[in-house]
Amino acid sequence: MYNYTISIILCIVIASISYGCEQTQKEKIRVKAKRVWKKPVRISYHLENTQSWLQRNSDKTQRSIVLAVNRTDSSHLAKMDSILVPDDLSGDLATYLPFPASVPGVDKVEKIIFFSYPSQTFAAYAYGELFYAGPTNMGRKADPTPVGLYFTNWKAEKTTSTFNDEWDLYWNFNIENKKGIGFHQYELPGYPASHSCLRLLETDAKFLYNWAEQWILKDDETILAKGTPVIVFGSYPFDGAKPWVQLLSNPHALNITATSLQQTATPYLKTILKEQQTRAAVATNE
Repeated sequence: MYNYTISIILCIVIASISYGCEQTQKEKIRVKAKRVWKKPVRISYHLENTQSWLQRNSDKTQRSIVLAVNRTDSSHLAKMDSILVPDDLSGDLATYLPFPASVPGVDKVEKIIFFSYPSQTFAAYAYGELFYAGPTNMGRKADPTPVGLYFTNWKAEKTTSTFNDEWDLYWNFNIENKKGIGFHQYELPGYPASHSCLRLLETDAKFLYNWAEQWILKDDETILAKGTPVIVFGSYPFDGAKPWVQLLSNPHALNITATSLQQTATPYLKTILKEQQTRAAVATNE
């Protein structure tokens, strides 16, 4: 009886230590995920002649901010007559985009990516902390990107579009295998223009390519665990002005609050956490 009692106590102690180590590891991940974003002294915007601004500003960091603000790439920015420019360009790029720094409602989710249709921006969160953000151009009016919950599947540094085999897609990460929807590098004209996919700048596409997780397969027919959750939400005013023009009169017009983003994620949280648990179990058994 004595030995049996000792064995039970030892099991409890070992389990407690194991649980404590697991919690400590998760806490370390959370701390690492939490980033201190440098904010500009003030956030306000003005319109400026594109060529005039480009001639005066060669700083890569500032150009990256302006590209993000205008939801476009370098080649398309140069073709624009006028562009939206922040009055203060001293902040980190993510601080000029509408996502909140923290979302307590998803603090149990290891990784998650949000794509906002109204603002044409995306953000990656780790344990509820904003980790990365950038611009996107999503599905055009004729081929809108369906809103809802997805999970990252397979990825390829280069693949061919299922819509047109002459289109090469770089740093492609599929999120809907049957419909061929994914996020990848491609030109950003500054408005929703894709055939349902989520277009990204090359730097951003590479980041998500390396940051998000692929699914885990047993064989070609059996999925053991899904990848990183992706939520596409909101609607775009296709027949109206670009939403970010509102920033001229109200620099906070497109802001997404932590509460609203949490509400967006809430209907999917049970599924997300279940898949996360499944993935952890599969990874442990591999």
